[in-house]
Amino acid sequence: MKEQLSVSNPTEVPKHRAALQEKYDQEPEKPKKDLTAESAKLPKPTGWRILVLPFKMKDKTKGGIIITDDVVERAQVASTCGLVLSLGPDCYKDPKRYPEGPWCKKGSWIIFARYAGSRIKIDGGEVRLLNDDEVLATVENPEDIFHDI
Repeated sequence: MKEQLSVSNPTEVPKHRAALQEKYDQEPEKPKKDLTAESAKLPKPTGWRILVLPFKMKDKTKGGIIITDDVVERAQVASTCGLVLSLGPDCYKDPKRYPEGPWCKKGSWIIFARYAGSRIKIDGGEVRLLNDDEVLATVENPEDIFHDI
């Protein structure tokens, strides 16, 4: 015996299913990425601390050879370069320690010791919090100080 299900109207969709289908058919709005919101997520340095974004070397040579992470790390053995993102309110304020004024400012490229400062993980990498006296030097272009691979 065959059982047949009788449906009064085969094209009729239950109301709750139609509501769900409408919801899925609508194209979701993609939120625009706001860079000011991203920078608001970064820690704000206090006291004499500096927030630095470490420089990452390119992962490809001019000739198109892909460089491994291990080789990049070996090229940066002794010191690290980074971009100053912000300065704490007390950075370089002591005239006895810094009679010639600040060593760096926001937007400067600096060199600091490899293990200096506190590492803070963020989306896409890390930032470092350094003391103002941990800056070893300033450079114009961070690519100029690394060895050729």
